[in-house]
Amino acid sequence: MSSAPAFLSAAEVQRHLRSSSLLIPPLEAALANFSSGPEGGVVQPVRTVVPVAKHRGFLGVMPAYSAAEDALTTKVVTFYEGRSPTSTVPSHQATVLLFEPSNGALLAVMDGNVITAKRTAAVSAIATKYLKPPGSEVLCILGAGVQAYSHYEVFTEQFPYKQVRIWNRTKENAEKFAAAVQGEVRVCSSAQEAVAGADVIITVTMATEPILFGEWVKPGAHINAVGASRPDWRELDDKLMEQALLYVDSREAALKESGDVLLSGAEIFAELGEVVKGVKPAHCDRTTVFKSLGMAVEDTVAAKLVYESWSSGR
Repeated sequence: MSSAPAFLSAAEVQRHLRSSSLLIPPLEAALANFSSGPEGGVVQPVRTVVPVAKHRGFLGVMPAYSAAEDALTTKVVTFYEGRSPTSTVPSHQATVLLFEPSNGALLAVMDGNVITAKRTAAVSAIATKYLKPPGSEVLCILGAGVQAYSHYEVFTEQFPYKQVRIWNRTKENAEKFAAAVQGEVRVCSSAQEAVAGADVIITVTMATEPILFGEWVKPGAHINAVGASRPDWRELDDKLMEQALLYVDSREAALKESGDVLLSGAEIFAELGEVVKGVKPAHCDRTTVFKSLGMAVEDTVAAKLVYESWSSGR
């Protein structure tokens, strides 16, 4: 009889994955492996999404196997756009299942919210390492939710910004963010104010219509576009998508899931993994957009790291 799987709470996952920076080396390798095709050893279909139209929600299923880690996982994630402003339930909730790949036994059920926040931020940091303009000094974050916090954490660990700005539709949430994090953050009254002259911009919003416009963006800036994960949702306007060089985590996913890509008709220049591998150039001299949709193999890498850390401490 197989033993019962481990159950790792958000607090336990956080204890074994204290910083997104820990994920950067293994995620760089995973991105390169994914973009290498079959020889990279990553098996990952585009996520399956079940609409829950009655409640303005979605259920996503994200399985992956990575031969490099010999790791097999599935993440189940829900995201709801129609929550009440006073709701205490997060807009995104996730659980990761980790399996023993040799026999299919379930090894662990772990909180996926911490994993999602940290691996997403780590991948944005990888994109920024390659694509940011030289001498970047000003970081702008649009949005003040969970992803804003995880991005701020890893970006201030990895890059020496002289100024960080934040804007959120609900200003009090931006003010709460600025008060909660370590370091000085300037709260801006408008997205345009926050973006003006910024070298690196991160969009982590629940927007369904553009909130970032090309006419505001400094030429040569780099944008990590993390929100708008549905084919009819947008964060970036057509002008920005037209003038920027577009990088994605997965071509297949971007052409199925990203409203910013599909509705603008923008041409994908490269996957981030192709840049990591050195088969496509990183154009730091151009305005660049990295459209991040999040990939199951990123959860696989993070879950394996968490499980191995937990197992070694038992």
